[in-house]
Amino acid sequence: MPDFSFSRDSAISALRLLGGCTALGFATYAQATPAFDSDSPWMLGDWNGTRTELAEKGYDFKLDYTGEMGSNLHGGYDHDRTARYSDQFGLGTHLDLQKILGWDDAEFQLTITKRSGNNISNDRINDPRVGGFTSAQEVWGRGQTTRLTQMWYQQKFFDQKLDIKVGRFGEGEDFNSFPCDFQNLAFCGSQVGNWVGGIWYNWPVSQWALRVKYHLTPELYAQVGAYEQNPSNLDRGNGFKLSGSGTQGAVLPVELVWTPKLNDLPGEYRAGYYYSSAKASDVYKDQNGQPAALSGEAYRSASSKHGMWFGAQQQVTSIASDHSRGLSVFANATMHDKKTNAIDNYVQAGVVYKGPFDARAKDDIGFALARVHVNPAFRKNAEASNQAQAVYDYDDPSFLPPQDTEYSAELYYGVHLANWLTVRPNLQYIRHPGGVNNVDDALIGGIKIQSSF
Repeated sequence: MPDFSFSRDSAISALRLLGGCTALGFATYAQATPAFDSDSPWMLGDWNGTRTELAEKGYDFKLDYTGEMGSNLHGGYDHDRTARYSDQFGLGTHLDLQKILGWDDAEFQLTITKRSGNNISNDRINDPRVGGFTSAQEVWGRGQTTRLTQMWYQQKFFDQKLDIKVGRFGEGEDFNSFPCDFQNLAFCGSQVGNWVGGIWYNWPVSQWALRVKYHLTPELYAQVGAYEQNPSNLDRGNGFKLSGSGTQGAVLPVELVWTPKLNDLPGEYRAGYYYSSAKASDVYKDQNGQPAALSGEAYRSASSKHGMWFGAQQQVTSIASDHSRGLSVFANATMHDKKTNAIDNYVQAGVVYKGPFDARAKDDIGFALARVHVNPAFRKNAEASNQAQAVYDYDDPSFLPPQDTEYSAELYYGVHLANWLTVRPNLQYIRHPGGVNNVDDALIGGIKIQSSF
């Protein structure tokens, strides 16, 4: 297959081109709101009705921004106090092909993202010899660069019961999906991708993929997918790579999703399983069943990798008949192959209350806890590596700290300043950052900004 990789200059040119289109962007707000109107969904307003007019014709252009600040207030690996800032621009278009071309139940999505900045977790919270598991600034990661994040075509059949999506996108868009209002990575987005990130690529990375969904009932659907497993897609210089060179196999997820209304309040429950057809390395043993770090032999190979997940979200209260306000609870868990994965299980739970005060009906408060557990075999491998080098002092630069369990907590308050701007100050507490008992527990202050232009 020919290589259609784009240069960085081409990526920037494409971003500027779409940026020009954004001036004619749209949404569904019914009135021609001016710029900076708090009731408008966009900072730049409705452009004298142009956005609404384009919306009615099937054209939707968006420019979104997420910015996150993190400061190490106490503890962590390095006690030198500072702050870090990271951010992401997302520029995209959604086309309703039924309105534009007359194709029934057909859609197209194109999104380009640009990430930049630094993460307080990298050089202050975690021991750099082993790194960490969670991130205090979830928007940082996967290379601070420009990427083609979405390029897909979606078609529905049989009165919209069958839904097929094909193109370039990530697993977390459809499988193990979860909102991203918290700033800590342990409470944001698809969690499978956080703990098997070498094979499951979340936003903003894309890969060639196919997803097929079928509604068994209006509240219950099943879906299956096939995603290209290509580590070269993670490279910073491959944000616009379209060729399949470097593909090692495929990730095949299946999921059952139930979306009931309990007492007329919405809920979502997910159960899924993933299988990777690519070869994977054992985290501890060689082909003879001995510790590879001691024997000096290559780590033995497994023919595949697998795991499963469960997720639940449920609104449990409302304010009179206003279902946009009230308490919601959530929980997520993932389990992974102990032979080949550093993390063997993860659990998380929390609550979100929307509209806590009558005068602040669109604000929200969130609190969550998470536990990330390291595979005992992975820990044994670190101990064997130190034994092989005869290094036993944690302060020795060549010592490889064994990792065990990391705990995270976050409390935020979301200030809804306008329909196009929400600011969420937050406090995060991380016990045993990176699962390293020698690293001091850390307290982090953060601010998350979410805006739509």
